[in-house]
Amino acid sequence: MVDNPMNTAYGASSLAPGGPKLLDRVRAVMRMRPYSRRTEIAYIDWIRRYIVFHGKRHPSGMGASEITAFLSWLAVERRVSASTQNQALSALLFLYREVLRIDVGPIDHVPRARTPEKVPVVLSREEVGRVMRGLDGTPWLIVALLYGAGLRLQECLALRIKDIDFDQNQVVIRRGKGQKDRLTVLPAVVKERLAVHLRAVKSTHERDLAAGDGRVVLPFAFERKSPHAATDWRWQFVFPAGRICRDPRYGSPSRYHLHKSVVQKAVANAARLAGTTKPLSPHVMRSVSAWYPPFKDCQISTAIALVRRRGVGVCGRDARPGCGLVRLAVASRCA
Repeated sequence: MVDNPMNTAYGASSLAPGGPKLLDRVRAVMRMRPYSRRTEIAYIDWIRRYIVFHGKRHPSGMGASEITAFLSWLAVERRVSASTQNQALSALLFLYREVLRIDVGPIDHVPRARTPEKVPVVLSREEVGRVMRGLDGTPWLIVALLYGAGLRLQECLALRIKDIDFDQNQVVIRRGKGQKDRLTVLPAVVKERLAVHLRAVKSTHERDLAAGDGRVVLPFAFERKSPHAATDWRWQFVFPAGRICRDPRYGSPSRYHLHKSVVQKAVANAARLAGTTKPLSPHVMRSVSAWYPPFKDCQISTAIALVRRRGVGVCGRDARPGCGLVRLAVASRCA
């Protein structure tokens, strides 16, 4: 066993003597399912750590005892959280069951860690206002959409021009959690600023086109199906990155969306300026919308979709705070 596994170079790429390399096989199986890109990155990382921990032995020559040793080391020596332990176990089970097709048998003494139930962070309307006043520009727009439309951060950053419907006051989320599309409301408070922002984005896109660029990253193999879509205005990101990616590993020079760290840093700075002691992140702003739903001027079809997604139909003790407000908003503003 390696003394310090985390500081040792990963050697998984050279484990298989012939045919596809192990990690390439893992990627291929995951993309056939398909798993999300972030899940793929996490699983590959855990498989690498597992291999390095056991001195770069091939997983086909190891089994339940080695898995137990690795997970025990994570829990005892590294003191990782329950969710991290479960993710590592899921990655290794996927490797053996779906890629190597090996039955490792029961994994003794390592039950799935029980994830603690955490109390949600809830901001008052006054706190939300103070945080929003600490933001400006593009971060303000993004956080306003997280709060007003209930978007996840990655869903918001991945929005394209064609997904915004100003006439019907709605936003279409493509391939959200679980690879599902859904509708949500476009908050009235962001419409004017968003329109100004999109005019600036279009000017940047036109300058890129004039310079011979203007391409955008497209999902899956859509570029082969529609070669001109990469430069089409409708397919551009609502929140594009400031620079064009020119790494040859990712194909032709293209503009990707804004990185999530830009928003995370802006929210952290806004929380500091607001003087709040609560742990604040972009996802917390999304969660606040479940407690203070800002429905306004939405189409009835959008409202129904939102009501179903939020579980508003649940009555009695299990109904979440704010569900009555949602019903009132739907009845008075969206009918």
